[in-house]
Amino acid sequence: MIEIRDLSKKFGSIDALNNISLNIRKGTITYLVGPNASGKSTLIKSILGLVKPTSGLITIDKEVLNGNYLYRAKIGYMPQVANFPENLTVKEILNMIKSLRDGIITYDEELISQFKLEKEFDKRLKNLSGGTKQKVNAVIAFLFCSEILILDEPTAGLDPVSSSILKDKIIGENKKGKTVIFTSHILSELEELAEDVIFLLEGEIRFTGTINNLISSTNKHNLERAIASIMNGN
Repeated sequence: MIEIRDLSKKFGSIDALNNISLNIRKGTITYLVGPNASGKSTLIKSILGLVKPTSGLITIDKEVLNGNYLYRAKIGYMPQVANFPENLTVKEILNMIKSLRDGIITYDEELISQFKLEKEFDKRLKNLSGGTKQKVNAVIAFLFCSEILILDEPTAGLDPVSSSILKDKIIGENKKGKTVIFTSHILSELEELAEDVIFLLEGEIRFTGTINNLISSTNKHNLERAIASIMNGN
């Protein structure tokens, strides 16, 4: 589905990504993990076309990303922090986002009812709580029935009920064949959701494979200790 070959990105003298290669399998939930400044955000932004790599190739469905933005119609993106125009209402934001993609007649608005967002429709974004803004962020990510979902800390700021609703949504969309890439600092979410793990450290891939392979390759007895072992350079 997504193939990355010899990808590097330099910011001045800093190697944000250092010659990484990997495959993200179609129809899987892949967890992207690593400490701060490990290269996770740079990798995500490279896939989204928001960062231009210094060298290397990214292909999606065998199409090389070469500046053509049309492939982004396949992607639903949920940033960790969404910056919305604060003076618009929730309803106005959703209508504006819909207007950006021509020809779409079917939307996935299931999360609107599940989050009970209808009662917030006439409120301006600046008056919403952080958790409610995150719900709007999630609704937008799933809105266009995209083949690929990239979710950066998707449950951050959500209450336990809303977090469970969103995780159920992720699992449900994956069962429909969607490819999901997500980041999270909550290890229980990794165990609950992910099939594959990509571990980045200092711009390099230190592990890629299944959760069970990660645990066995580090000779640890659980996921938390396996991840800690890699973070410590073992």
